[in-house]
Amino acid sequence: MLRKLYDWTLAKAGHPHAALYLALIAFLDGGLFPMPPHPLLALMCLSEPKKSVRFAIITTIGSILGGLVGYAIGHFLYDSVGSQLLGALGMADKFPKAACYLQEYGARIIMLKALTPIPFILLSITAGFFTFPLLTFIGASLVSRGVVFLTVGVLFRVFGPPIKNFIDKYLGLIAAGLLVLFVSGYVAVSMFGGHGHGHADKCDAAGAAAQILKR
Repeated sequence: MLRKLYDWTLAKAGHPHAALYLALIAFLDGGLFPMPPHPLLALMCLSEPKKSVRFAIITTIGSILGGLVGYAIGHFLYDSVGSQLLGALGMADKFPKAACYLQEYGARIIMLKALTPIPFILLSITAGFFTFPLLTFIGASLVSRGVVFLTVGVLFRVFGPPIKNFIDKYLGLIAAGLLVLFVSGYVAVSMFGGHGHGHADKCDAAGAAAQILKR
């Protein structure tokens, strides 16, 4: 199953309009719907290693632009659109905790959280709602998204075919390793900073209070 999905996505990655699809997915993931562009980016880089950096830049720009849309929704349309969107995506209960972390850690939480599986849309809408400094938001988003996507692009540009051969041979092990990495990243960020446990407890309490009120 995993092998068939891999082969199918790799074939689609070579489509003439694949770059547009990649930009669209990155845009949606940034501020409208959690749809991580990482798999398509990686497979497009596999399909055309010489264009890897270009694909990474497209993904980064698309993600940041989507984040700005999420920011605008949180700032201007939270009551009419933002809250309903988060509710439909099952993230409404996470909003108070995300808001707490954003207020306590500022740009640092954007840079760290965006490197984990936590949806970027939650941060972008929350940042807009609390009028988080826009330039700081853009800068932190550029760092967090750029580091991830450009790392993928550069690695595939430099190593190209050998990486593809390795993935072809060890796809199952790689998938398991990525799962462990993502879970580990989530846990590490959840325990963010040894000296910040007081803030973490405070934010956990905010999330718990929101769930109690909902009931």
